Amino acid sequence: MSKKILIVGGVAGGASAATRLRRLDENAEIIIFEKGPHVSFSNCSLPYHLSGIIEDEESLVMMNPGTFKERYNIEARTNQEVMKINRDRKTITVVDAITGTAYEEAYDKLLLSPGASPIRPSSIEGINNENVFTVRNVEDISQLNTYVKQQGIRDVAVVGGGFVGVEVAENLRLAGFKVSLIEYAEQVMTTFDYDMAQILHKEMIDHGVSVVVNDGLAYIGDQFIKTHSGAVLDAQAVVLAIGVRPETSLAEDAGLEIGVTGAIKVNHNYLTSDKDVYAVGDAIEVHHRILNKPTRLALAGPAQKQARAAADHIFNLSKNRDLGVIGSSSVHLFDLNAATTGLNARMADSAGFTYDSVYIIPADKVGLMPNSNVLHFKLVYETPTGRILGAQAIGKGNVDKRIDIVAAMITMNGTLEDLKDVELSYSPMLGTAKDVVNLAALVALNQLNGMYKEVKVTEVRDLVEQNACIIDAREQNEFHAGHLKNAKNIPLSKFRNRLDEIPKDEPVYVHCRSGQRSYNMVMALQNLGYTNVWNIAGSYLGISLYEYFNDAVSGREKIVTEYNFS
Repeated sequence: MSKKILIVGGVAGGASAATRLRRLDENAEIIIFEKGPHVSFSNCSLPYHLSGIIEDEESLVMMNPGTFKERYNIEARTNQEVMKINRDRKTITVVDAITGTAYEEAYDKLLLSPGASPIRPSSIEGINNENVFTVRNVEDISQLNTYVKQQGIRDVAVVGGGFVGVEVAENLRLAGFKVSLIEYAEQVMTTFDYDMAQILHKEMIDHGVSVVVNDGLAYIGDQFIKTHSGAVLDAQAVVLAIGVRPETSLAEDAGLEIGVTGAIKVNHNYLTSDKDVYAVGDAIEVHHRILNKPTRLALAGPAQKQARAAADHIFNLSKNRDLGVIGSSSVHLFDLNAATTGLNARMADSAGFTYDSVYIIPADKVGLMPNSNVLHFKLVYETPTGRILGAQAIGKGNVDKRIDIVAAMITMNGTLEDLKDVELSYSPMLGTAKDVVNLAALVALNQLNGMYKEVKVTEVRDLVEQNACIIDAREQNEFHAGHLKNAKNIPLSKFRNRLDEIPKDEPVYVHCRSGQRSYNMVMALQNLGYTNVWNIAGSYLGISLYEYFNDAVSGREKIVTEYNFS
């Protein structure tokens, strides 16, 4: 006898589960219930409608009910809100949003994919004004786009510096609006470490976005907002992107178990505490592979994997191997691409890991080739095991490729030795013979094995203010174009004839443009008997990028004569 399977919610989780179920059983009765008008749309692409990169909002809709029926013989009921799960009689109560009619539908198996809803704090005055928007679905983005383009809007405030907030801010700016981005934390994009986030801060302000960090939204007026610090910012429209809350009301009302994170608790087959009810997507609690504890992860990729695993289990096809999540993600921001996986240094520290990290700035392809650019890469690893914990990459080239390699290594419990030896493809137009990830592993192994010592870019301001001995290993013309205020210029090409200028009785810190020449000088000095010499990770390019944003917004005294960003 064929199963009758009901699915609550479409998009990545519900729609993917439905089509997988159909491939497993041509005779099963499959019905999707979606309370909105669209059952399958590209959630992650929504912000790009604001700039016109996606011109037609209908292009955001991946599949309509008619197509579902024609291609897959799946019934997709839109504008149908599931109000209750009646577990005792295995039915759901549904209300037709158009007619207001309520009815019950029976199931053999039920799959929940209700997603998550944007947070809208009721404590903030003006939060429900007509000029305040969230971005969750096609209707939301259409309303926002229509409002800002038909109401004579000049200034838009985006509240929240996560993925959605940053992408909305970018696309509104590309559309010609004056945009302020307000973030309560000390940085945007907290999946990145603070030092890496400064590169993103600079990119945003360079493209005209006013970035406000360490401040939060306090009040919304008709033409302005106020922040916790008392700042008043022009804003005729406000976009809330301060996070999402898993939609668990249906599950809670039905008595299904809720996990410690506040999301629906499921087992490794995505089965809830009811043997006939599954759940996938943003509403569920998942296991973090590295932290070894429950977490929430609102990403489309994991949702699709969960949907397939749940569908397979419904038909007893296989038992799912749940490896847990590591949180791999990427974003495009104006002229930069940025990606991250696993733990950053802040997360590793908070979780109690013993760890270290390396920050390198190699070229993303052979320097002779057109469009060769620097790639900022940070690798975090456990000490003393060398187990890879995470990585972050920012640049104009293929950062996602490098992060995906590290993500695969983490999934396979890889170490620095594994990453050093991984064999990768090479073409001068696409990369380098010693790829960025290989190089990062080699540098990290040198660090782990005590071959040399380094200080982080975050420590340089203190060194300058303490008047530490800092040697600039770049050539004279590079030094004159901009340098640390107390640095001495001793180029790598000349240092062997100037050893009398390099003290042995105090710490010596060496930098160049990106860290390679200074590393070579440090190793040579160590071989010449120097025992207290340090390489400055990131060197002058990294220092300039790390210092710039805070210099610009605070007006503090610079530690450089001129920045160098190339």
